[in-house]
Amino acid sequence: MVKTGKLITEQVNENTKNIDKVSTVEMLQLINNEDKKIAEAIEKVIFKIAEAVDCITTRYIKGGRIIYLGAGSSGRLGVLDAVELTPTYNVSPDRVFGIIAGGSDAMYRAIEGAEDSKELAKEDLKKHNLTVNDTVIGIAASGRTPYTIAGLEYANEIGALSIAITSNENCKMNEIAQIPIPIIVGPEAITGSTRMKSGTSHKMVLNMISTGVMIKTGKVYQNYMINVLATNEKLVDRSIRILSNITNLSEQEAISLFEKSEQNVALGLIMHEANTNLTVSKQALSDNDNSVYKAIESLKKI
Repeated sequence: MVKTGKLITEQVNENTKNIDKVSTVEMLQLINNEDKKIAEAIEKVIFKIAEAVDCITTRYIKGGRIIYLGAGSSGRLGVLDAVELTPTYNVSPDRVFGIIAGGSDAMYRAIEGAEDSKELAKEDLKKHNLTVNDTVIGIAASGRTPYTIAGLEYANEIGALSIAITSNENCKMNEIAQIPIPIIVGPEAITGSTRMKSGTSHKMVLNMISTGVMIKTGKVYQNYMINVLATNEKLVDRSIRILSNITNLSEQEAISLFEKSEQNVALGLIMHEANTNLTVSKQALSDNDNSVYKAIESLKKI
């Protein structure tokens, strides 16, 4: 039997020992006080997160994929971050996706024993034909989940980039990963309930990593998500507002530009800022690594 009692994520939190005896407000204040420690813990590993963003971006530009890997709550966090990138940045699900121990059923119910299988992780990654340009981000609060460890080991074997996101300093995943990111948030408010501070810190760091890569690959202009996929009324409205805010066009003018650009905010911006047509804008975007800034500047030089 594996003993985890010495892990900081399994320690008893002295600050919340009476959480079952206080009022509802005091109970929530105790949890909130613990949550306040999360941003400070992340601040201590900002340089490691930056290293991860830069290394992932280099591979992503070459056609590499971002693959999140984890079991249980950790696996679900990876899947969540991945699926949100399609509507937000119009990223193909083939380029960023999550793999959870036990398969898709494990998103909704616990699959007993899946996290302890090293063979299962390798099989799951082999199905996706891992390459040297890919990135595998292993997520586990303990840093010792066999499934996730095996995934990182296989990534190293293939020559892919391996990143570990954990909540313990001295753990196997940090030893294996090329870029270890230990976020030390301390003992949980409820002993061992790592879906709390640990899970929240991991979600925040995953947000930072994926958003950072999207920014560096040209999917953000100023601080607007210009690659938003307008799949519903809310996102259509947001797209039009983005065009209007950046270009200072009226709402009606922005709607017209949105339609002329085939409902593509990035192309609409290029068309307006460079005073050109859709065909030229498409080519300029393609020629400039999908960077709107670069595309506009290249056309202005002509």
